[in-house]
Amino acid sequence: MSCDDEDLSQFDISKQEIDKLVAEVIRYVLFKTHQNSGCPIKREELTQLVTKNYNQHNLPSYVINAAKEKLSSIFGYELRELHRSRPLSKKQGRSIQVMVDSKSYVIISQLPADIYKKYVEDVTSSHLTGFAFVAISIVHLAGGKLPEENLWHHLKRMGLSEAEENHPVLGNVKQALETLVQQRYLQKEKVTGPEGNTVFYELAERALDGPVSERIKQYISQIVKRDTATVDI
Repeated sequence: MSCDDEDLSQFDISKQEIDKLVAEVIRYVLFKTHQNSGCPIKREELTQLVTKNYNQHNLPSYVINAAKEKLSSIFGYELRELHRSRPLSKKQGRSIQVMVDSKSYVIISQLPADIYKKYVEDVTSSHLTGFAFVAISIVHLAGGKLPEENLWHHLKRMGLSEAEENHPVLGNVKQALETLVQQRYLQKEKVTGPEGNTVFYELAERALDGPVSERIKQYISQIVKRDTATVDI
């Protein structure tokens, strides 16, 4: 008996049924990623694809791991797991951040950068990637968190206004920033203080993830080398 057969024996269902579940998870991941512009997919969504017809305790994890392997070997994508840090409680206007078991997934191409750029990259969306790197870099340089007013102050210096709804490249600029929140590059938090409510933007789990964080640092380094002017944030 192979190791795979031994693993399957704990679930008391056929390999064909497992394969169907794995294929369903892969289809869901690829479709949802395209439909929602790369927004992370909650683990609960993938788990429900399995548990709607099966109640074996460890089956969802087995199926998701099998889907990871096939996405990598067949499609050249890494199904990367993200952990979300959410406010647990608030005291005196400040949130206490704790790591909770809230997992989600994004797919990342495993192709070399030059091959991806030549054959896969969608040049029509490159402006959104550029905007994302700029906005994330501003927050990164501010120490990972800054008030919404300050963020818009720096974006306005680049000709990007929150009131602009028909930007020639980004369209609705405020919505473009909100998309970064939905994609979990940034997160918003409303803090109550003596002078009222203040909205803060901070780096979310996707921007803090290793590969993205390193690219941001490289991007900032390149900008600094080209322009040594300092910017107070």
